[in-house]
Amino acid sequence: MDFQALTQVMRTLSLEAGDKIMEIYEADDFDVKVKSDDSPVTAADEAADAIISAGLRAAFPDVLLVTEEQADSHLEQAGTFLIVDPLDGTKEFIHRRGDFTVNIAYVVDGVPIRGVVYAPAKNRLFYTDADGHSMEESGPFDKTAIGSVRAIQVSKPDNDALMVVASKSHRDQATDDYINKYNVQDMKSAGSSLKFCLIATGEADIYPRVGRTMEWDTAAGHAVLNGAGGAVIRYEDHAPFLYGKDGYANSFFIAYAPGVDLKLP
Repeated sequence: MDFQALTQVMRTLSLEAGDKIMEIYEADDFDVKVKSDDSPVTAADEAADAIISAGLRAAFPDVLLVTEEQADSHLEQAGTFLIVDPLDGTKEFIHRRGDFTVNIAYVVDGVPIRGVVYAPAKNRLFYTDADGHSMEESGPFDKTAIGSVRAIQVSKPDNDALMVVASKSHRDQATDDYINKYNVQDMKSAGSSLKFCLIATGEADIYPRVGRTMEWDTAAGHAVLNGAGGAVIRYEDHAPFLYGKDGYANSFFIAYAPGVDLKLP
């Protein structure tokens, strides 16, 4: 894989998809449908998926593409693949809360090694560069040229005063019970894969997820966190958190900055 080309393509497609998402987001109204798994889908999900899928297939025709909005793509498996959530945080989009993202990742041998997370309503763009280091680019964003960027790095956690980030739409008692095992200074709520990025930038130390997710929800954020020195492990036993599983369903997980004194459930 040409990682320079991969970074450029993923970045450009995320921006193009973000433009289309915001066009629909800022409209007076949009339809919301319900998929077979009872999750919502909008015209923005579908339009962003069409943009990203066409671009990735044109640029990397020999790499398996898995995308949330194309059920047929969930049936294939390979050791190396691209995985896309064209609009992560659809509930945040529907309720116009802004915490939604475009997610594109590249997975090799179960590990997401490159990724981009773009939050168009928040004007935040995170991605791994050609060397796998994570960056945040400042807007306004030019689709043809990378602007001002800064390398991002996880924090050095203080285990007596941890910064925790948790889901905005999927918070539950099991999550709160786990968080209560730690000494927490502050708690943030965020939607979509932004939670991984907040750890990657040092704005949070740990994000536990005790609930259902799919690989397209997490792969891009996981890649960005990896590139910033962070990690993701399985919640139940702290084993490596890998991708390419049958059906692309995740186990529970913990995303964190090394130095957090991790607790078992």
